[in-house]
Amino acid sequence: MELIPGNSLITASPEDGRALAVLIARNTIHAIQPDVEVLRRNRGEDAADPDGRAVAAHMISIEFATIAAANNYWR
Repeated sequence: MELIPGNSLITASPEDGRALAVLIARNTIHAIQPDVEVLRRNRGEDAADPDGRAVAAHMISIEFATIAAANNYWR
């Protein structure tokens, strides 16, 4: 599994950087739990858990901050 697509954090725009952050977070979750059926089975419970959503949002924001820094904040 490729955790960082293309092995690069460089993106053309902040929007692309945000999409990459989401993709990296999703790839990380799949690396932790590779069984897709387990992920699907728990999706309803996970979607209803506000703490889980907050953790996911935090994880994405950390990934985005890292990507933004790698891109010199698109200056």
